[in-house]
Amino acid sequence: MAWTLPAPGPQTRSPPLPRTITLPARPEPITVTVEETALVIVDMQNAYLSKGGYIDLVGFDVSGAPPVIEETARIAAACRAAGLPVIYLQNGFSPDQREAPPSAPVWHKSNALKFMRANEAYAGRLITHGTWDHEIVPELAPQPGDIVVPKARYSGFAGTTLEQVLSSRRIRTLLVCGVASNVCVESTIRDAYHREFFPVMLTDATMAAGPGQQQATEFNVEHFFGWLSSGAELRAALMANA
Repeated sequence: MAWTLPAPGPQTRSPPLPRTITLPARPEPITVTVEETALVIVDMQNAYLSKGGYIDLVGFDVSGAPPVIEETARIAAACRAAGLPVIYLQNGFSPDQREAPPSAPVWHKSNALKFMRANEAYAGRLITHGTWDHEIVPELAPQPGDIVVPKARYSGFAGTTLEQVLSSRRIRTLLVCGVASNVCVESTIRDAYHREFFPVMLTDATMAAGPGQQQATEFNVEHFFGWLSSGAELRAALMANA
């Protein structure tokens, strides 16, 4: 009995090789795999960037917000075009403030919560779900396919699904921008570092609350928790790899 070989099936292609880019960075350049990298945009909300928002009301300077918003928009567009996930963190509380009872430190330390308690006219209006203050600024409105992770603490990892979102996509490198550099951005970067992610802070797309704090955060990230790069350097690296 003669045996015949089966007809060859359709040829299968090898999976494409991972794409890598090398970012100019401090304290040294960092090479990352594009497919393992995500952009994390921290709290780019009216509360932190707009006149009449919570940060402005409690006395912090928001005059530097426009160029930070513009650079973040350019970065987000470049990352979407390169196929990187774009993840928004959005900070705030429910109208009944169930996330911030008096037994929690945030009840005592949140400037927004303290301001609302001291100024009845603003009760329920600052970083409260469904309010203008809580909304992401229009110039950075999330696009189809972007991911929004709500949070009620400084760090994007505290009590959120962020780590699950990243792990399910096999993300290892986080490009981080947003506000405030010395509070929610730095807290998120610190927690990312402790969870074995590689954080890269994009300095021209961040803004601090308080004088001198941008430099302090950049020092901490460069020397202890990650790398510093810029939006222009990131865009150039992504374009070179396109």
